[in-house]
Parts: sequence; C-alpha cells; structure tokens
Amino acid sequence: MRQFLLSLLVIHISFTPLSLSFAQEMAAPDFAISNAHLPNKLSDLKGQVVYLDFWASWCKPCRKSFPWMNQMQHQYAGEGLQIIAINLDTEAALAKAFLDKVPAQIPIVYDPEGKVAKDYELLGMPSSYLIDKKGKIRFSHKGFFTRTEPLYEQELVLLINEKE
Repeated sequence: MRQFLLSLLVIHISFTPLSLSFAQEMAAPDFAISNAHLPNKLSDLKGQVVYLDFWASWCKPCRKSFPWMNQMQHQYAGEGLQIIAINLDTEAALAKAFLDKVPAQIPIVYDPEGKVAKDYELLGMPSSYLIDKKGKIRFSHKGFFTRTEPLYEQELVLLINEKE
C-alpha cells in the first residue's frame, strides 16, 4: 500500500504545477504571525508540518479549499500538522463576509499589504506552500482542485510521516 501511495505521489508531482521560482527544499521565508492561537513566528513551528494557504474574498476556488483545509486540520493536527490561511484582502470587512459564508476552523492571518505574499513570490489565488518539519518548502500549488484533494492529502501524510 505504501508503495502504491508513493507511486501516486510521484505521478502527482510530475503533473502538478509547482512554483518554479523556489529551489527544491528552499527554506520557508519567516514572518511574524498575528494570531493568538499560534506562535509569534513561522519558524517557531519547526518540528511540525505547515500548510500555508494564501486566499482572498474574491477567489472562487478558495471557497472550495476551506472545507478541505478544515477537514485536514481536524484529521492531522494530532500528528503535527498546522494549517494557516493567510488573507490578502485590503479591507477586513471583505474577509469577514467571506468567513461568514465559508467558516474557517483553522487560524487566519491577515496580510493586507501583501508583505508575506511577496516573500513567497505568490503567482495566483489561492496558492499553497507545504513546509516540512525542518522549515523547508517541499510542495507548492497554484489554484485548488477538488479532484486532486487525495493527492494534496498524500503530500501532507508524506511529510507528517518523515523523520526529522
């Protein structure tokens, strides 16, 4: 079974658009986290797998990603996963209206000036970055596709199961 999952992951990696601007296993840019439920900085989460998701209220695919992220956080939090959704709306009311319709059970961090997004060389919405326990970016995705949710989950599980 493990071999089968790894084969699927290899196929997924071969056909998934990755951010080409990041070298494989590049250190994730550190940033201050303004959320009382999280440590002060991203680097304080070393030892955990972190899924950073950049989103905005106007992003239609973002509406599909939130239920999946909520489910993954609930399912894998005890195994060392931390999902963080970074909102890029310049008006807080827009983000609030989105979250009223699409509830988040994951921590939200606000980046209205786009400073964190710039450090991650964001190319589109939504964009996600999967960071391993050592603080290295291992996978990135532009967009969110429900048909590839099982493969996104396999990436999470792969990194969760890696030894430090």
